Amino acid sequence: MKDTVCAVVVTYNRKQLLMECLESLRKQTRPVQGIYLIDNASTDGMPDLLLEKGYINELPPKSLNEPWEKEFEIKNLTDGSPIRLHYVRMHENTGGAGGFHEGVKRAYEKRYDWLWLMDDDTIPTNEGLNHMLEKIKSFKDLNIGFVCSKVIWTDGTPHIMNIPAVKPLINGIPFNFYEDKGVLLVESASFVSLLVNKDIVKKVGLPIREFFIWADDVEYTLRITKDGFLGLYVKESIVFHKTNTNYSAARIYDWRFYYNIRNWLWIYKLHYKKKYIFYLLRTLLLTPMLPLKVWYINIKASIDSFIRTPKVEYCKK
Repeated sequence: MKDTVCAVVVTYNRKQLLMECLESLRKQTRPVQGIYLIDNASTDGMPDLLLEKGYINELPPKSLNEPWEKEFEIKNLTDGSPIRLHYVRMHENTGGAGGFHEGVKRAYEKRYDWLWLMDDDTIPTNEGLNHMLEKIKSFKDLNIGFVCSKVIWTDGTPHIMNIPAVKPLINGIPFNFYEDKGVLLVESASFVSLLVNKDIVKKVGLPIREFFIWADDVEYTLRITKDGFLGLYVKESIVFHKTNTNYSAARIYDWRFYYNIRNWLWIYKLHYKKKYIFYLLRTLLLTPMLPLKVWYINIKASIDSFIRTPKVEYCKK
């Protein structure tokens, strides 16, 4: 396959894990041609480590009022082929959603054929990309919208947060119709190893930056399948997600709780309009069952989802 592939990696204050991620991208048996590294204004010395490890040869300015981008060249460690590293130092932390919005937009504008989205704590195995592209070749007659990997935690068990959503029929096709060929059809998936074509980006637009964190990937992939395309889960394509614990967002009650509630309500508002009011009222009525410390946050997130509706941005070219 001669198509170009660009990994889009969003990072914030996890410089050591990022080094593992970048090294794994350089070890792909089917090399990537580019890497868009979106640094969300990290404060842990990220640029200095990138300079020390030879990924960049110029530091970004200390003070920025807008994103700073510079292109460098590194080598694939398998065959020595060149990889264009596009380092984008953001002027502020835009969250994972803002980072993927920026990375997808910039990689699309550079005319890469395939965009491979992942967090900085994602470590693909060496054949991860190759398996996805091989499945795309064997299913070239299907209306493929995205392809995702099998995501496992450090102990080898499936990562709970990154299990794709499956329902009996995906756009009229049974989810296991192609099981004998090693794939399942999924309705949505996470941005932990997601491969999407530039033509899909042109058609459905960019990830919604206003989500900031969590569920932006669900909304984006759901937008793709709702538009009639298919999502493929490729079990042979394996990546590790090196989070501290194997968790889901359901019972996280820190500062991210607000975004989890508001963003899921936004998903219902955008894609299941007739059900939105039901889920809004249900979320509010369930407030007393939550820990007291998040009662106000739950109510605020619900109201905010009602007051505002995020808009999808499209690429200009």
